[in-house]
Amino acid sequence: MPVVELLAPRPGERILDLGCGEGTLTERLVTAGCSVVGVDSSPDFVAAATARGLDARLADGHALPFREEFDAVFSNAALHWMTRPDAVIAGVARALKPGGRFVGEFGGAGNVQRIVAALEDALGRRGLDGKAANPWYFPTTEEYGARLAAHGFTVTSIALIPRPTPLPTDMAGWLGTFAQSFLNRVPEADRPALLAEVMEAAAPDLRDAGGRWTADYVRLRFAAVKAA
Repeated sequence: MPVVELLAPRPGERILDLGCGEGTLTERLVTAGCSVVGVDSSPDFVAAATARGLDARLADGHALPFREEFDAVFSNAALHWMTRPDAVIAGVARALKPGGRFVGEFGGAGNVQRIVAALEDALGRRGLDGKAANPWYFPTTEEYGARLAAHGFTVTSIALIPRPTPLPTDMAGWLGTFAQSFLNRVPEADRPALLAEVMEAAAPDLRDAGGRWTADYVRLRFAAVKAA
């Protein structure tokens, strides 16, 4: 919710939710009195959001089809999956009306750093390039702020926020959900051994004495305004 508070949606505003997922926050913006369009690249997520009665559309965040029709573009936990940030920011700038806001939160520099290091090391021991398997974009505040400025935005706030997050499953469940691009580098029969290595390497930093796992999340939260 802090990123929604940073957006400060006002009744009657037209807002684009970029990477809307199943529509949980999209629904909150609608409840706040906004006219909201949600976009996501996952057909399953779009179907789930549509089933909630939301205006959800299938779209690639690198090629947004809108032009000067939104008062704000909002994004939560999605921009780190979009690995061509300049294309994304350019599309957001096109979609916004002059003076419109771009507000979001996503993985920033240092996000899941310990987990990624364990994955890359385990693949490296197998002669594989773990860095090439990384599907995420985790920028510093300086880098992302410069990209926003280069596309005509004035950054009003930007910060990295450490947010260690207890996992509802063990680390194997998290890896199976989010790290498929790493796991798919080895044959299926070899994945249990890879998972065991990664978990053993990460456990001293991320598993407590009771066996509970915490992901080392770091979020980049920002707000920027398009030139009027």
